[in-house]
Amino acid sequence: MVLQYKLKTARAWRDYPGKTKIECDVSKCDFRLLSKDRKKILVDKGDYESVMTRFRQIEFFKRRGK
Repeated sequence: MVLQYKLKTARAWRDYPGKTKIECDVSKCDFRLLSKDRKKILVDKGDYESVMTRFRQIEFFKRRGK
């Protein structure tokens, strides 16, 4: 899965490098989650907490099946 972010005023999405490496505050950004091949949007635009909550749910169920 690929986590991307953009400023709420910006147009282009960027790959998320990590919370400490972002140049602005996380509350000023939108986030989304894509599949590994970047062809499917798993979580559409939202705030950091809601996107990460869904990311953790997907990871939990992915590992639970093994």
